[in-house]
Amino acid sequence: MQIGYKLAAEAFGPGELVRQAVRAEAAGFDFVEMSDHYHPWLDNQGHSPFAWSVLGTIAAETERIGLATGVTCPTVRYHPAIIAQAAATVALLSDGRFTLGVGAGERLNEHVVGEGFPVDVAGRHALLREALEIIRLLWQGGYQSYEGRHLQLSDARVFDLPAEPPVIAVAAGGTRAAGIAAELGDGLFATEPTPELVSGYRAAGGDGPRYAEVPMAWAPDEQTAARAAHETSRWAMTGWKVMSELPNPVNFAAASATVREQDILEKFACGPDPQRYLDVAQPFVDAGFDHLVMQNAGPDPDGFLDFFRAELDEPLRKMTAQPG
Repeated sequence: MQIGYKLAAEAFGPGELVRQAVRAEAAGFDFVEMSDHYHPWLDNQGHSPFAWSVLGTIAAETERIGLATGVTCPTVRYHPAIIAQAAATVALLSDGRFTLGVGAGERLNEHVVGEGFPVDVAGRHALLREALEIIRLLWQGGYQSYEGRHLQLSDARVFDLPAEPPVIAVAAGGTRAAGIAAELGDGLFATEPTPELVSGYRAAGGDGPRYAEVPMAWAPDEQTAARAAHETSRWAMTGWKVMSELPNPVNFAAASATVREQDILEKFACGPDPQRYLDVAQPFVDAGFDHLVMQNAGPDPDGFLDFFRAELDEPLRKMTAQPG
C-alpha cells in the first residue's frame, strides 16, 4: 500500500504548497498529488496556481517523495504536446519520481480558453484517447506528426526526455474510462470507492497502480473539522456529473447550497479519531485501490501531517481488503 498526500491547490498558494510537500516527505508519505486547475471549486478557497511551476519547485526541494498530477486534462486548455514536454521535464527534475495523472477534464477549467468543451462523455473520451496517443508518440523521441479526428501534431519533438517515461494514470468515473486506462495508460485514478472501476480496469488488461482520493478533515474536534470541510469542500458532495459540467465557482456555490455539515460527516473522516479514518479508507481498499491519497479538508494542514505520522501511517499500510 502506497500512501499519498493531496496538495489542495485550490486552497493554498504556490509557496505554501511547496512547504506542505516538503513536510509531507518528512512525515513519511510516499507521494504528493496535486490538481491541475485554472479555477478553484469555490471562490472562498481563493487559490489556483499553475501546477507545473509548483511541481518543478517541489521536485527541486525534495529528495524521495513521488509527485503526481491529480489530474491534468491534456485536450483543451493544454495541447497534449505541451503536457508531453511538461511531464518529461518534471520527470527529469525529480529523477523519475513523477506520475502523470490525466483525465477527460471539467468545464470549470477547460472552458477558459474559449475553444469549447465537449458536451458528451463520448466526445471527451475521444479527445483523451487522441491526446494519450500523441503523448506516447512524442515520448518515443524524434520528430513526430499526428492527424486525428480532433487533435493534430505537426513535426514536433520533445528534446529532453527521461530514460524511462513517466507512469500515466488515467482518471475514470465509469468502466469505459477504466478501459481507456488499461489500453493507453499505466494506471488508474479515481475519487470513489467503486469496485467496478477496478474490475473493469483489470478485465481490460490493466495491471498498474490504482490511485484513489480518500475524503477527510483533521481538527482537534469533529465539529471544527466538519465546519471547515463544509466551508471549502462541500462541492465534493455534488457528484461527478455536476462536477464535470459547471463552468465557474459561483455555480458550485449554488449547486452545493443545500449540503449540510451532517452530509460532510457522513462522507468525510472528521476530527481526531484514527479509527474513523480507517473506516472511511476501508471501502477504497476493498474496491482494489493500492495508492490511497489523503485528501485533508481540515483547517490545519500541519496538525494533520503530525496526526498522520503519529496515528495513521502504520495502520493504513496494514489495511487489507475485507471478505464479502
